[in-house]
Amino acid sequence: MAYDVIVLGSGPGGYPAAIRASQLGKKVAIVERESLGGICLNWGCIPTKALLKSAQVFEYAKHAGDYGIEIVEPKQNFEKIIKRSRGVADKMSKGIQFLMKKNKIDVVMGTGKLIAPGKLEVTAADGKKQALEAKNIIIATGGRARELPSLKMDGKKIIGYREAMVLPQQPKSMLVVGSGAIGSEFAYFYNSIGTKITIVEFLPRIVPVEDEDISKELEKQFKKQGIEVLTNSEVLSV
Repeated sequence: MAYDVIVLGSGPGGYPAAIRASQLGKKVAIVERESLGGICLNWGCIPTKALLKSAQVFEYAKHAGDYGIEIVEPKQNFEKIIKRSRGVADKMSKGIQFLMKKNKIDVVMGTGKLIAPGKLEVTAADGKKQALEAKNIIIATGGRARELPSLKMDGKKIIGYREAMVLPQQPKSMLVVGSGAIGSEFAYFYNSIGTKITIVEFLPRIVPVEDEDISKELEKQFKKQGIEVLTNSEVLSV
């Protein structure tokens, strides 16, 4: 099948590019190996914000008395919180499906591989292959989590962001290695629902890419909430 434009990856970089190319009159296909919307929509920005919203509402409920509202000991339901987060992501992904159909963009599910200039081979989940051609190919495959040599992820005790979003049971304690945006979000969420959290950061301050004032204030708030913060620290073994 020949196209004017093929976009490899349907995340926040890929699907807007596909839509714009279609709006400009091009014949467009988008290749995605998992779910439309990419990591951000399905396993990153969107579902984590849904978790944070549940944490925020739970915090409000616990301090309802401060607002003159009486609530008898609110309780969180971990399973329902996770289910809501996944539901939000699924709904958003279906929204991307609608946009693809609306803009007459062909969606090809599978793993894309460049095999020659202007040629792409897509392997579906069942192993079936198909060849696509285009005058222009946009690579928007995004990134992936980096695994540390001393912390090989096994999906059980040592987990990544995906597992952290769909754990079957709430852990009693959790060590969060890295205090960037993702690590800090998970630390806040799990701490707010009762998990004992320790953050380990290799650099001198948490959220190290942010302004120093923000790092200081966030660390202050985390400690106030009961989160243990270890900076200038490294996990050598588990």
